[in-house]
Amino acid sequence: MTDLKPACSAPWTKLAVIAVVLSPALLYAQQVQPPTPEPPPTQTAKPQTDADTHMTKSQAADLFKSVDEVIGFVASDSHLKATRPVKRRLLTRPEVNKELMDRMKEDEGAKRLQRSELVLKKFGFIERDFHLQPFLLSLLTEQVAAFYDPKTRTVNMLDWVKPDEQKPVLAHELTHAVQDDRVKLEKWGSPAPTAIAKNMREDNEHIQLDEASTARESVTEGQAMAVFVDYELQPMGKTLKDAPEFGERVREMSSDTSGSPVLSRAPLLLQESLLFPYGQGLAFEQAILQAKGVDAAFAGTLDRPPTSSHEVMHPEVYMAKTPVPVLTMPNVHTLLDKDWDPYDVGVMGELDVRIITELFGGRAMADPLAVAWNGGIYYAAQKKTGADKASPSSIGIVYYSQWKNQDSARSFLKIYASQLPRKYRSLKQVEIPNGDDDHLLFSTEEGDVWLSLDAGGGVFLSEGFDRDTAKKLETLYREVQGHGPLQQASEQPMHELTLGLRNLMPGIPKAALDYGMRTASH
Repeated sequence: MTDLKPACSAPWTKLAVIAVVLSPALLYAQQVQPPTPEPPPTQTAKPQTDADTHMTKSQAADLFKSVDEVIGFVASDSHLKATRPVKRRLLTRPEVNKELMDRMKEDEGAKRLQRSELVLKKFGFIERDFHLQPFLLSLLTEQVAAFYDPKTRTVNMLDWVKPDEQKPVLAHELTHAVQDDRVKLEKWGSPAPTAIAKNMREDNEHIQLDEASTARESVTEGQAMAVFVDYELQPMGKTLKDAPEFGERVREMSSDTSGSPVLSRAPLLLQESLLFPYGQGLAFEQAILQAKGVDAAFAGTLDRPPTSSHEVMHPEVYMAKTPVPVLTMPNVHTLLDKDWDPYDVGVMGELDVRIITELFGGRAMADPLAVAWNGGIYYAAQKKTGADKASPSSIGIVYYSQWKNQDSARSFLKIYASQLPRKYRSLKQVEIPNGDDDHLLFSTEEGDVWLSLDAGGGVFLSEGFDRDTAKKLETLYREVQGHGPLQQASEQPMHELTLGLRNLMPGIPKAALDYGMRTASH
């Protein structure tokens, strides 16, 4: 459930803003420099704004010249070759904001965002009254820094930020340029299909490819963070490989949203999923770096990227080439398509489980339960008639998951059931003959809700479909798994519900978000 990207993809995350790089030199400044004293109370000087601050011609020339120096460091540090020249451009803040907003409006992202938003709300990841698009626009334009655009092979720099403060940012962004030399990022980063799946074959193709973009972005951003750390460690004569404690420091910073007023007010889902490729991506790359060296951590993970958030969260699984479980989608179309339109299909993976468990059951339950996840897929359909298609009430969802043990499966079912009153005003439990706590039926103003646990640790959830349809769907899901689970192929990864926001808006330079909180320490 992590790809809020296409209408067919999972809905959650990808708009990543990074609290990690609160300022270019913060890695050291926070550790070795005393805090800046507060100005005297009598000081009344008018604060300078971005509009008042512009780089001189001399500073601009110095910054442009530094691109060659920084890309040389990046190539040496990563062992990735810089084979093509990089264009450079200097932008004012209004120009950056306009470009970001124009690209978002021009892309299919707005339509895909609306589709994903409904599914997220139906599952309960975000509140019904939360408006995702205005939030994302605010986040895009809140604070930005230098960014690399693979379409034009241009590094865009900012005329209101001092050159010395942009150079560490350039180390991150120019890592994307050398990655682009090796794998052509624009195509490599988005391998999943974008059309809505309309039959069983297409459903399973989406399932297999669903989490690819999230996993690959964790590689590109994790590598860029590693190079950023090495660039900052230069004065100390150290690197992330021989001073791994700095990686932990950066990861701690990446979970701090205080530098972004917009992100700090965001739902947990957005905070977790938007920051995932940076903090967790860095941890993934650092683990490969420590175990197998620079070539494996950079060229190796580009040539054979991880395929899921599970692999990114557990680098040992990636290094051992252990197959990640992917469940099979049954043919739901003959049962549903008369009254329902296909809407979305994807994977609800380990990160999604961790987020939803923390939301509904608390942090203490989140990590232990997420580790017990053993595969999960979801399907969403929209009523053809008789419903407001801009509302989650028009959506029916199914989620089927498998677990490593029965206790974890039962805990997940109970936690999920406990949050239903938050979503439905007229929720009422329906007594069923010979019922038990492992089989729960509710009526709501949006249709029936059915939750069921089987003896093998499989949890089936249905919301919006009537009870008879839900039971038929459950039978289909459970029976088809008997044919053996699909295994994610390294060449054909998938997408996940919560990590899709960043892919929702193709064409928006992701790096403009990467450092959205960079100036928070100023």
